[in-house]
Formats: sequence, structure tokens, C-alpha cells
Amino acid sequence: MGNGNRLPALLVCLVLGLGLAAAVLGASRAAAPRHASAVGDRVDLSAVAPEPAPPPAGPDASTGTVTVDCGRNEEGHWNEDNLVVSPGLPSGAHHTHAYVGNLSTDALSTDASLAAAATSCTGGDRSSYYWPVLRRTDRPGDRAHEGAAGHGNTGEILREASVRVEFRGSPVGKVVAMPRFLRAMTGDAVAYTAATDAGVRARWGCSGSPGRSTTGYPRCPAGELVTRTLVFPSCWNGLDTAAADHRSHLVFPSAGGVCPSGTFPVPELRLSLAYAVAPQVPIALDSFPEQRHSPKTDHAMFVDVMTDGRMGELVGCLNEGRTCRM
Repeated sequence: MGNGNRLPALLVCLVLGLGLAAAVLGASRAAAPRHASAVGDRVDLSAVAPEPAPPPAGPDASTGTVTVDCGRNEEGHWNEDNLVVSPGLPSGAHHTHAYVGNLSTDALSTDASLAAAATSCTGGDRSSYYWPVLRRTDRPGDRAHEGAAGHGNTGEILREASVRVEFRGSPVGKVVAMPRFLRAMTGDAVAYTAATDAGVRARWGCSGSPGRSTTGYPRCPAGELVTRTLVFPSCWNGLDTAAADHRSHLVFPSAGGVCPSGTFPVPELRLSLAYAVAPQVPIALDSFPEQRHSPKTDHAMFVDVMTDGRMGELVGCLNEGRTCRM
């Protein structure tokens, strides 16, 4: 080929090469997660519509409430276990959970060990309540689970300013007792990469706007607390304390509060957590690496270790429409 023909040919090759590189780069970006991080901009609650009113209570509703005082994890009970999802597997959660209630809970706990353990609940409830920790990522921290919690979950663990453990009844009927050692979970730990948000259950908010919530991290005014509310399913199949998928034995009612056919209403557990954190402080929920600390992945677990007598008192309070502390 003559010198006169080489230059156009080289230009064509260069253009084709640049186009191919751009195509490869575009494909790699498309294959990457939806955005580089799920902990970027926070949601302004003033732009969020107020939550709809709860369904009206029917004539047979169980309108009581029961609050269980279990402290706010002053003991620093943290581990990377998940007794509900990964029993018998130490560090099976791959991120750190915080606990109130039963002080012995870890991956190796059994029904017998839970029933014999001490508890942080003042009334003696030995149930286990736990959830992923929330961190401020601008500080490394120097306590256990802060410097090397694994899978990118590092930073100072934010201690809960308050933890409210509350049980509610059903708006359409009376509730029946939960069986002892029932396992339950709410939320979806892989919601960030899921096809839909169907499993997203946690709601985030600010203490000064109790009627508004979001599935994103909220931007709260100075002086207000960041809140997390996790509501558990409350329709039990009447047979099992656990299931292979950790969910099918205990499911959610309809928006109107009606349980699916073949299930029975049991007390509805709500965990309400609050944190004193300044608006400019970066925060991140512990998660699996591919979930990028998305607030949509928030979840919680519960193991009922109440005695039958205590559960009977709780059910009686709900069904009689009383407000109780236990």
C-alpha cells in the first residue's frame, strides 16, 4: 500500500478503535450498579406527602398497645450473626446487628439457651430483637465491629438515642397468641438489587415530622432525630415457628388489615429507632457489598421468647383495647 493510502486507513482504524472503546465503556457502566453509592443525597421530608391514615378500626378490632421496655442496647450487644436467617453459622450475616432483649443471642443460640439467658427488658421478656447498625462514615471508630466489620461495613457505630418495642392489635379482629420461639423478619436485605421494591418495609423519618416518612435517608433539621420504623408481619399460619424461606409462616395483612386465608392475626411488632446525628454527618446502614448501604435494605429480626403467661397478658391487653407497659 502506498504512503498516500496509509493515512486514511490509519484514521479509519483510529475512529473504529475509539468507537469500540466507547461501546465497551458504556456497556461496563450499564452493567454496574444503578449508581455508585446508595448513600448520596438525603430526602427532604417537607417534599414528601403525609402518610395515609390507618384503616378505621372495626367493631371487633383489638385496639390496645403494649410497650416493652428493653433499653437501647447500653450493653453494646453487637455481632455479625443472624440466628433467624443463618442459624449455626458464626458471622453469617456479613454485617453487624445491634440487639435489645435477650443478651445471649448469637448464631449458636438454641431455644433452651435463649430461655435461660439474661435480658435487657425490665419486665423479664427474653425475646431477641435486632437490626443492622447505622454508622457515621466520617469516623473510623475504635470499638469492636467498627474498624473491621467486613465487606466494607466500617465506621463509628451510631448508638440508638431511643428504642421503642411496641405491639399492636388488628384493626379487623382479635389477635391470637404467638407461639413461643416464633422466628420473624421484616424488610429485604437485598432490596437494592431486587427487581421491585415489594420487600421494602422500613420507613425513615425525622422526629419533628411524625406523619411523613421515606425509604431513603432523610435530611432532618438540626436538633431533630433520624428515625427508623420497622413493622413486622402479623398473620401466622397457625402451624410453624419458622420456615425455610424465613417468611411464609408469618405474612403481612392487606392494606385494610385483613389476613390472608389460612392465617390468623397475631400481635404486630413495631421497632422504632432514633439517632442523634447532625444533618451534615454522612451515615450508612450496614449491608452486603452489592447493596451499597442502601436504606431500602433495612430489615430486622425477632425471636419470641416470652413465656406463655406473658404472651397471654400481652394478647389480653391488645384485645381489651388497653394501653400497657410490660
